[in-house]
Amino acid sequence: MTTHRTARLLATTAATGAVIALTATVASAHVHITPDTTAAGGYAVLTVRVPNESADANTVGVTVDLPTDTPLTYVSVQPTPGWTAEVVDGALPEPVEVNGATLTQAPLQVVWTATDGGIGDGEFQQFEISTGPLPEEGVDLVLPTHQAYSDGSVVDWDEVSTDGTEPENPAPEFTTTAAVAEDGAAEDAADDEPTAAPVSTGTTAGATPDTLGRWLGGLGLLAGVAALAVALTRRRNA
Repeated sequence: MTTHRTARLLATTAATGAVIALTATVASAHVHITPDTTAAGGYAVLTVRVPNESADANTVGVTVDLPTDTPLTYVSVQPTPGWTAEVVDGALPEPVEVNGATLTQAPLQVVWTATDGGIGDGEFQQFEISTGPLPEEGVDLVLPTHQAYSDGSVVDWDEVSTDGTEPENPAPEFTTTAAVAEDGAAEDAADDEPTAAPVSTGTTAGATPDTLGRWLGGLGLLAGVAALAVALTRRRNA
């Protein structure tokens, strides 16, 4: 009896573990884009993590679509061995105001193309984009990504959740946060504070003498001598 219960428990545990492992594998198979900062107005390095999901074809192309309603005016890429990279500029759907300037063109895509086999079965590759400045706090930046395979198929990671559940092919996205104060602000404030004058506790070599004090002392001495002379004169006359 105990043996049967133990066997059932082990089977249930194994099945649960398999489901969890399968779920984790499916979730991790998605294309992810991770920013090193989300601070508004800052410049971020976006790490694009692309796993290969096909057992029969290699990933040979990756394209990331950049936002056009809140365009990123600066985009550069880090070289990746075995891949070429291109930042594609183009016309925006409509003019956009950015920092007081009206933009009609901006970077629209970043395209990587494999030159040496691409990403094989059971492998992944990471690509990096340096971009900015990020828009104001609270803006959702959606970055649809398209994964091309050597058999001609393309997987579009471009779906955005509307009910809080993760879609089948979720688009990478992140939300901007509050801007970070510039480095050195505290030091600048400290530098602006008035500095108290040093207090002298004694005479120092080379110090300028107090001329007014000496004159007052001399006048006091003369007044004392004059008073003494007057007193002596009165005594003699008496």
